[in-house]
Amino acid sequence: MNTTLWIIAGIVAAGFFAGGAALLLMPKEKYRALGANQHWVDDFGRGHLKAIGTIKLLGAIGLALPAAVGVAPLLAPIAACGLMLFMAGAATTRLRRSEWGYMAGDIVFIAMFAFLAWGRFALQPFA
Repeated sequence: MNTTLWIIAGIVAAGFFAGGAALLLMPKEKYRALGANQHWVDDFGRGHLKAIGTIKLLGAIGLALPAAVGVAPLLAPIAACGLMLFMAGAATTRLRRSEWGYMAGDIVFIAMFAFLAWGRFALQPFA
């Protein structure tokens, strides 16, 4: 079970880290050109996109780093809960834009973060 949690957390953290870094470092137009599902950026201003990128970056770090180094491991499931809320906002944006297929992907992320939070809360002996 712990190995499964590490694999999922590592893959998701790497993806969110890359996505957050891209949002922070790329201009809006270049980020939009990355793929067909990136047109949601048109709904947000530059400051909002920087905030979204920062949340993704910090969430990715929070998923892996505390559990990996053993310092404040309680932060890993809390980061997973925060990213669940973040992805609920993303799914709401997809709903508003009638992007049903992409919203299904957001729901899969919500389920993965719920699994990570549950697994980390259940397996970690927090002192």
